[in-house]
Amino acid sequence: MTALGTVAVTPHASVDRSAGVTAPAGFRAAGVTAGIKPAGKPDLTVVVNDGPEYAAAGVFTTNKVKAAPVLWSQQVLTAGKLKAVVLNSGGANACTGPEGFQDTHRTAEELASILGVGAIEIGVCSTGLIGERLPMDKLLPGLSAAVGALGATAEHSLAAATAVMTTDNVPKQAVLTHEGGWSIGGFAKGAGMCAPNMATMLSVITTDAVLDQPHLDHALRNAVGKTFNRLDVDGGTSTNDTVLLLSSGASGVTVTPEEFEVALTALAADLVKQLQADAEGVTKHVSITVLNAATEAEAVAAAKVVAEDNLCKTAFFAGDPNWGRIAMAVGNAPTAFDPQLLDITLNGAAICVAGGKGVDRSEADLSGPEIDVVIDLHAGDASATVLTTDLSHAYVEENSAYSS
Repeated sequence: MTALGTVAVTPHASVDRSAGVTAPAGFRAAGVTAGIKPAGKPDLTVVVNDGPEYAAAGVFTTNKVKAAPVLWSQQVLTAGKLKAVVLNSGGANACTGPEGFQDTHRTAEELASILGVGAIEIGVCSTGLIGERLPMDKLLPGLSAAVGALGATAEHSLAAATAVMTTDNVPKQAVLTHEGGWSIGGFAKGAGMCAPNMATMLSVITTDAVLDQPHLDHALRNAVGKTFNRLDVDGGTSTNDTVLLLSSGASGVTVTPEEFEVALTALAADLVKQLQADAEGVTKHVSITVLNAATEAEAVAAAKVVAEDNLCKTAFFAGDPNWGRIAMAVGNAPTAFDPQLLDITLNGAAICVAGGKGVDRSEADLSGPEIDVVIDLHAGDASATVLTTDLSHAYVEENSAYSS
């Protein structure tokens, strides 16, 4: 389970995209239009845990510049419990100073008052343009509308996944139903500024399984490390990255930590594939696998250097099997290997063998949307896979126009 995309779901479970956070028992959700986005699109999501358990865990951005909602959610999660999460799109509430943190606190207090719970039981997430205060005159009334719209159907789940979108083209959600009588559901958003190190990447995952908070936290961190942290669209770790996991325990089924982690990792891996497929300007879905590195950390580091290299990414966009660019990038990675043993395979064609030319480049067909890069370092027995995308004209155009 070291490589993204190779996580095996047990025969007792299946993943599909028909629903998300409301699929597990004990959860309601809503997504509404509060007027935060000037375009009048859905921009406010609320997810409520009706219990009977309220264990929660979170993993957050490693960026030193953390948005106010990240700082708030990190604080409240020290208690290991959440009864609701509010997420807004249309503004990141990052780099907004003490006033921005006060806005986050006020948001949590308002939702807590409506629900009749404590503010320290409310997680807050935001996504959008950095550096601007949120329009609280629109956000706060929107909370009442969102609570009034709460429900537990598939439509409510889709609405919640839709209202967190920014430059995303489609909502992203998934559910894993275990035949043992419990399930995990979730949504995610993110299309650019996406190199999660837990972009603007947000995800809320719910489960009705019974599992204590320490094991819930451990499973989330391990799953994120194998999935969300193996996606690298453009090397930009956002100020707002957040993954929250809430457990209602409403199924009454106690699961083992090992069984739960396998299922959670499978669900997260599916959400990450959806994030990759909807990345900004994407025309190629690129999988970079590094084999036989000295350590897994070195395998990840080498794959990420290739994923973030603009020369490699433009070659992927062109469908150009320019393995020299890949070799160059790997050589810049903090990874120990003998360059005279380096092998590179593109879509099954061994175009670099033992550090030199392999088969003719024409044998590497990169004309389709899927590109599979396999780099063998012959330096150990560790491996890892990182997902990325190409660098296209559309990516440049979208990001150059984003703030307007």
